[in-house]
Amino acid sequence: MASELSNNQLQAAGELEIEMMQDLYKRMTTACHKKCVIPRYKDSELSKGESVCIDRCVAKYMEVHDRIGKQLTSMTLQQQPTLQGQQATDPSRAVGTYQ
Repeated sequence: MASELSNNQLQAAGELEIEMMQDLYKRMTTACHKKCVIPRYKDSELSKGESVCIDRCVAKYMEVHDRIGKQLTSMTLQQQPTLQGQQATDPSRAVGTYQ
C-alpha cells in the first residue's frame, strides 16, 4: 500500500508540475507578447527589436522560475526533518493518511 500511495503521490506531483508549466507558459506568452509586439502587425515576421525583447522577456521569466524552484526545494528540504518528526510523534498527521 505504501508504494501504491507513493506512486499516486508521484503521479499527482507530475500532473501538478505540468499544470504549473502550462500556466507559466501561458502567462509568459501573454506578458511578453503584450510588452514586445506592437498591436498593429506590419510584417508577417517579428522585427529584430521585437525578437530581442521577447528573448530577454522569456529569459527573465525562466530565470525567475528557476530561482523560485530552487528556493522552494531548499525550503522543502529544510522542513522535511520537522515534518518527519511530527509524523513520528503523531501518525494521524502523516501525509496521505486517511481516517
